[in-house]
Amino acid sequence: MRKIFSLVLVAVFLMGLVVGPAYAQTPRIGLIFAEGGLGDQSFNDAAYAGLMAARDELGVEVVYVEPADIAEMEEHQRAYADLGLDLVIVIGFIHQSALVEVSADYPDINFAIVDDVVDNPNVTSLVFEEHEGSFLVGVLAGLMSETNKVGFVGGMEVPLIRKFESGFAEGAKYANPNVEVLVNYAGSFGDPGRGRELAVSQNERGADIIYHAAAVANGFYAIGVDSDQDYMAPGTVLTSMVKRVDLAVYDVIKSVVDGTLEGGVRSFGIQDGGVGTSEFTYTKDIIPQSVLDAIEDAKAKIMSGEIVVSNPLQ
Repeated sequence: MRKIFSLVLVAVFLMGLVVGPAYAQTPRIGLIFAEGGLGDQSFNDAAYAGLMAARDELGVEVVYVEPADIAEMEEHQRAYADLGLDLVIVIGFIHQSALVEVSADYPDINFAIVDDVVDNPNVTSLVFEEHEGSFLVGVLAGLMSETNKVGFVGGMEVPLIRKFESGFAEGAKYANPNVEVLVNYAGSFGDPGRGRELAVSQNERGADIIYHAAAVANGFYAIGVDSDQDYMAPGTVLTSMVKRVDLAVYDVIKSVVDGTLEGGVRSFGIQDGGVGTSEFTYTKDIIPQSVLDAIEDAKAKIMSGEIVVSNPLQ
């Protein structure tokens, strides 16, 4: 009942815009979050930040919804399409299969999807070079490890997360050929307890730095992911691999405002600031300058093409 009521409120709100004097000039943007919604201190929160920045700086009207589970994804996509929004943005690869059908059924509605590709002309696919950003934090881990063992803890073992794993391992071994990379997957993005268990297990096996375990660090260093998570355990989270979902969301909305939205694939990598490291706010006194310099050197070489980080999806 609450879900139906919320959709009714959204419809009333947007129908109010139809009769408003600024309707024709004011793009209307809808955003559907990934499962888990707001408050994840990561992926969804970054998307929200981009949406709010577009609202405040570009003057667009925005609505958003937090699906309770995967089964609601298609329903929300169709509901927003029925409202005739100028752009419907869906967050996460979990939306992909539904959006293939929905975007085909609504050819006059513009859609955007973060983290996957839908090959329909009215869909803009916003993807990231996660392997490049992960390479940089891999360099950090490889050089900072005192045990020559580092760890990667992933959620679901899906192609997207393989890009994080692959880039991290490649960067660690680039910086330290003797390093061993332990890899485990929790089997879910919504099971922090299992992630904690795997991180602790890796630490017990000798890994002293673990990627994708910022919130569970306990007696070892961690590296955050997606958003700047350094504040979650200051001095313990060495850095975070920041993935600028906020930038991608803002950018695609700006295209609507500018009248330049064309669909297709947009990729965000190191070259354009789409991925990278956090600012080392709490760890500059912990990390030697030589390590920080090595990260910057790797970044420059990726940008110049001297280092080509392997993409396991290609």
